[in-house]
Amino acid sequence: MQVKDVMVRTPAFCGPQTNLGEAAAILWDRNCGILPMVDSQQRVTGVVTDRDLCIAMGTRNRLPGEISLAQVASGKVYSCRSDETIPGALEIMAQHKVRRLIVVDNRGRLEGILSMDDIILHAEPASAGKAPELSSDSVMKTLKAIYGPQLPQVARSAARAAN
Repeated sequence: MQVKDVMVRTPAFCGPQTNLGEAAAILWDRNCGILPMVDSQQRVTGVVTDRDLCIAMGTRNRLPGEISLAQVASGKVYSCRSDETIPGALEIMAQHKVRRLIVVDNRGRLEGILSMDDIILHAEPASAGKAPELSSDSVMKTLKAIYGPQLPQVARSAARAAN
């Protein structure tokens, strides 16, 4: 099974000039938790999550309409390609402890979004003698990796330096 078989093909997106109020409305209307930020060529330049919006609105003494996404969006974009296998996408999610991946083409243009929700809906339990194409065990293993303890930033930096 490939990412293109389960991803959302028409994701909501915005530009860096979009303000937090507009972004919150898009997330609410589209019932999603992540909003890719794209440039004029539809290349993904950042992402903002519903959590990012809440933290930004709660920690600034400004109205949401006065804060642009460019001021709060993460430049870290964890992505995959639509021809990637689901097990490959699960590895990326586990490694980066994220529940959603931006799906891009070979030029970095937005194609879709793959979420754990999409994957869970396609997972199947192993049956006697037959391995499913996407096992619920592999999904559970990824969820445990995502939600498991995370090293503090100082420990992560030291671990990277040691390797």
